[in-house]
Amino acid sequence: MIYESLIYSVIIIVLAVVIDTIFGEVPDKIHPVIYMGNVIEKLKNYLPKTRFSGLLTIITTNFIFVTLTLLLLIISLFINKYLYIIIAAIILSTTFSIKFLIQSVKDIQIQLKKDINIARKSMSYLVSRDTEQLTEARIASAAIETLTENITDSIISPLFYVLVFSIPFGMIPAILIGVIYRVSNTMDAMLGYQTEELIDIGRYPALLDDVLNYIPARITGIYVIIASALLRYDYKSSYTMMRKYATKTPSPNSGYSMAATAGALNITLVKEGVYTLGEGTEELTGDKIQQAIEITKLTSVLFILTMLVIYFIAAMLII
Repeated sequence: MIYESLIYSVIIIVLAVVIDTIFGEVPDKIHPVIYMGNVIEKLKNYLPKTRFSGLLTIITTNFIFVTLTLLLLIISLFINKYLYIIIAAIILSTTFSIKFLIQSVKDIQIQLKKDINIARKSMSYLVSRDTEQLTEARIASAAIETLTENITDSIISPLFYVLVFSIPFGMIPAILIGVIYRVSNTMDAMLGYQTEELIDIGRYPALLDDVLNYIPARITGIYVIIASALLRYDYKSSYTMMRKYATKTPSPNSGYSMAATAGALNITLVKEGVYTLGEGTEELTGDKIQQAIEITKLTSVLFILTMLVIYFIAAMLII
């Protein structure tokens, strides 16, 4: 029974990764994150801007989407195990985002070569800073920052929790944890700002997101260093810069993958008035964005392969 559960877990995870890397995001009309955002937005507008409201938002949003996901998985499993595998893989694919993340940054790299104003506009959808006056170097920096920061948020963290929970508890609880992580990350993206309006209601959502990303962020930094070594970038500097600059960001987690990438590519990533990561001297251009994309791809592949190896070892121990 446990062995069969592990086999199902591997099939579902591989199928989910294939769905995401080939097709990308599911349509907005059925994408859970869109509905998560709608629920969070309504709660934000109707509830008083207090810390208790933030806690209530966490509980309410998670209850809604965990319950709906659980019902969908149970119904599909009751109908047919093959239907369950497909539905589970589709749901799981919505908890992470590999193709969309990489393609969004790739588009900016292409736009930089054609029209910097278009690149500035596209960049404004990905970052919170003002992009209207950004130079090519600052756009490249912002693109690499958002790409490498989101290796943790959009790829490693949800897959990490699926791995940790699926082996002892099975795939359904693991997917539910993945949904909880995506709810948390969406809440942080919408509420986790130090503005007068959001500082109280966003306090607990931001704290929960920090806690959930704490271990995965450090794992991501290590995998970035390994990927840098395999790609023949400066892995020694990657390690050194991560050790030195990882804690220089407002978030306790986002600096690990960003600083490691900065070291690997001999660049300095700068968000004006917020942080400076790295001591690199090479110019920030579209080529550096491409190199960061290569690191992101290999980091993702290495982590997914590690997951499969762990499943294989677990299966061998059971037999």
